[in-house]
Amino acid sequence: MNEFVIDTEFITLGQLLKVTDAISTGGMAKWFLEENNVYVNGEIERRRGRKLRNGDIVNIPGCGRYVIVSKNGENG
Repeated sequence: MNEFVIDTEFITLGQLLKVTDAISTGGMAKWFLEENNVYVNGEIERRRGRKLRNGDIVNIPGCGRYVIVSKNGENG
């Protein structure tokens, strides 16, 4: 599992998809989530605006598994 370090309180699922190169543009997030089962903490997530915080685990098909780690260690 890869660590994804954030220096803010949260990152949205759509932003994570873009920075991990699962999608090439932010506009593709809605389509990607409709066509693929992306899991957040073991449950399928379809909302591109889902806020991911310290400790959340995201499984993106064809891209990898990520645990969100806050630089500040905050749980939000």
